Amino acid sequence: MPDSRVIPIRPVAAASGAPEVVSLYQKHQPIYARSVTGRYATWRWICVWLTQIVFYGLPWLQIGGRQAVLFDIEARRFYLYELVLVPQDLIYLAALLVLSALALFFFTAVAGRLWCGYACPQTVYTEMFMWIERRFEGDRLQRMRLDQAPWSAAKLARRGGKQAGWIVLSLVTGLTFVGWFTPIRELVPALASADIGGASAFWALFYGAFTYGNAGLLREQMCKYICPYARFQGALIDRDSLVIAYDASRGEPRGARSKKADPQAEGLGSCVDCTLCVQVCPTGIDIRHGLQNECIGCAACIDACDDVMDKMGYARGLIRYSTENAVAGGWSRAQTLRRVLRPRVLVYGALLGAATLAFGLSLAQRSPFEFDVIKDRSTLARLVDEGAIENVYRLQVTNRSEMPQQLRLRAQGPAGLVVEAPPITVGPADASSVVVRLRLPAEAAAALAGRSVPVSFELELPATAGASAVRQREKSTFLVPR
Repeated sequence: MPDSRVIPIRPVAAASGAPEVVSLYQKHQPIYARSVTGRYATWRWICVWLTQIVFYGLPWLQIGGRQAVLFDIEARRFYLYELVLVPQDLIYLAALLVLSALALFFFTAVAGRLWCGYACPQTVYTEMFMWIERRFEGDRLQRMRLDQAPWSAAKLARRGGKQAGWIVLSLVTGLTFVGWFTPIRELVPALASADIGGASAFWALFYGAFTYGNAGLLREQMCKYICPYARFQGALIDRDSLVIAYDASRGEPRGARSKKADPQAEGLGSCVDCTLCVQVCPTGIDIRHGLQNECIGCAACIDACDDVMDKMGYARGLIRYSTENAVAGGWSRAQTLRRVLRPRVLVYGALLGAATLAFGLSLAQRSPFEFDVIKDRSTLARLVDEGAIENVYRLQVTNRSEMPQQLRLRAQGPAGLVVEAPPITVGPADASSVVVRLRLPAEAAAALAGRSVPVSFELELPATAGASAVRQREKSTFLVPR
């Protein structure tokens, strides 16, 4: 099979006297991936089940009378079980992106495109769509024959059944996606009664069409041409990264032979040139040509090759997870794994571990409320009764919990400072704006005339059963005019 990396260039006949035009367009060749069984195929399906149980099931989980995980964009609240995130917590999203980047660096340096092969949504949904396709159209040879067969009632039924299955799965996926942002227990009855909102209907159809297009139509083209990960993975791996590798020193020269034949006597390697490794590959590459950008590390070729080796009575591992150095040097498994824990992996792992620990501690120590102090800019200071000086502030208080909060306010500053403020009560996962006045008696103000004096505000959430008191402090200034 020709190397899938090579794009044929065919000259186009040019008009007399005109320069020759070269076409770089390559017509898409459909890939009929063959079904495969084995230990890595089992792990892929375990990942499919785990990820989809989380995706489809988690929105239905309830806690405290509400959806356990809900990204309520309209209310600007993200609910993660008992954790409530508000717009001021955007720093956690940035931290999560940093953690994701470090995890990507770490796992890619260790074992290449593990994410692509087992947990990427493109891989997961392609597996699900291909399962539906096989149920209606059969395995590789049956699908190839069906494509070449003329249209008939049987072909229409098979194709129609497949498309119906794809559409149903896509719509369910789109509706579930919206259910992460709109309470799904309200969304589904609204859909059943045709009372679903326009925005919810649009995004359910949009994401459903996106799923159908990616997993049903584009498939390997997403991995080969659109996804940028394949392009920069070369900068993240080295010759000691675990990748899908073909042992050419053992497999070559390849060739067909009978099961009873002695390959050494016939001058052949272990590869029987059955091309099953190519037939099961979801991106249609030949791993025997070496590691390629299109390889997603799914290990389908390993399962297929191991099955052939078992039937031929040869040792497994002609195609295996290994490193370039290990294959070239003929290292044992122990030698290979020792080189996996090399300096760059240890650095990535240490950074990932430290960032994860810091992220977890930050969430654990997160205050149940926060507030900002905003000084009134329209009137910086004013003279009130008996020569006292008053400054006005606005406290923007955010309740980060789902319990109403009654907060106590204190202010510290120059001697004699008086605080005037209404009781501060904030509803569950709500925000409140409170006007606070600080007043300085005339005698104290006279001594500070023309100065800007630092002051601090302290809000306290009193202790309750099972929780200690929480205090937060913010700084500001008190202006005393001349």
